[in-house]
Parts: sequence; C-alpha cells; structure tokens
Amino acid sequence: MATYKLDAYVLIIRGKDRFTFIDGLSTNKVVGDCSTVFTTKSAKIIDMVDVIEMGDFLALIGHRPYKDDLINHISSKILGQQVSIGDASSNNSVYLSTNDLDVTNSVTKRSTWRGWLLVAPNGEHINANMSEKEFAEYRVMNRIPHQGHEITSSVHPLSCGLGHLVHEAKGCYIGQEILVRMRSRGRQGKQLVSLPNPVKGATTVGDTHSLAIVRVKSD
Repeated sequence: MATYKLDAYVLIIRGKDRFTFIDGLSTNKVVGDCSTVFTTKSAKIIDMVDVIEMGDFLALIGHRPYKDDLINHISSKILGQQVSIGDASSNNSVYLSTNDLDVTNSVTKRSTWRGWLLVAPNGEHINANMSEKEFAEYRVMNRIPHQGHEITSSVHPLSCGLGHLVHEAKGCYIGQEILVRMRSRGRQGKQLVSLPNPVKGATTVGDTHSLAIVRVKSD
C-alpha cells in the first residue's frame, strides 16, 4: 500500500452547462466521473484531468504547472454558456494511492485508471509514503504516463499512452479531426512503451525498465 502526493490543481466548474462545456472541449465522453484530455487545434496536449462529479459542480484535477494554460484555454471558450470557473487548489491537496484507503468523509475518493485519487482539504492528514523514485517505478511497471514526463505539450494523446481517453464516438472537440485521421489511417506516429534498461531517450527511468515514446512502423 503506497500513496503519492501529486503536484495538482483543483478547479471548480459550476453552471447548468458544465457537462456539455467540458465534454465539448476534451477528448473523452464527459457525463460523470472520468479522465479526459484537453488538446489544441493541432491535437497537442494542454493537460490530462480527472473529472469528479460533486453534485452541483465538477472538480477538475490536473497538473499544477499546466494550470494557467488550461484556465486560459477553457475561459476563452465559454462564449455565453452558463459556466463559471473557480480555483480551489490552495484549499486542497491531491494524492494518488495504489490501494483503496479508508478515509474520512471530508476526503473525496475516486477510483481512476492510475489508482485511487484522493482530494483532501487542508488540515486533513494523508500519509504520503511513496517516494518520487517509487512512484516512477510504479508508473513504469504499469505503463502509466505522467505530466512533465510523458504527458507534455509536444505530444498528442495517442502517442503518450492516453489513447483510452480519446472517445471514438463523440461529437466535435478541439483537435478531434487530427486524432480521428491518425486512428483511421493507423498512423499515430509514436507510442508509449516500457523497455528493459538502458533506454535511449527514456521519459521515466525505473530499476530494470524505463518508459519511452518511440516511433512505430506503419504497414
């Protein structure tokens, strides 16, 4: 059992159009709790976020260094919709656990594709007992991409291990045409792999294997 403290932001999305707003700007189908990716017109990543449904609002959990770019991106797309964006990052800490922990009612807990996500208000103690090295090893062994390593503004979701967050049958969103074309032609260019060490150009280095984004041959 291990828990890692993420360098995360927490945005609050309110308004009756909150679901259609986030769904229309990101790669996955957003109707409740999920993970999704915001992309540019060229399908490059702005951030990968976890969406948590909290009754009358949605919480978006993403990577703190990417926060300003995401806020600027979505704020410019409101265009008359009934949506407001708030920032609760300074009031909360976010953790990722490899196991289902028992937590108090004040902690929001969700099962995600990376592990158990915990959003805890300030003053709520969560034992972050996983080191940076252990977190890297966990990700390498499970081929889990992470912001600042595999998930960056220079790649698209299909190449960095986020293809499962790109819904194949939803309406338009920014970057969709490019991603659909890549899939239909079988030309995503690169993909995330785990290889035995040493690995040239590794994005995350583990004890025996490393993650890398490498070019794949097309038929």
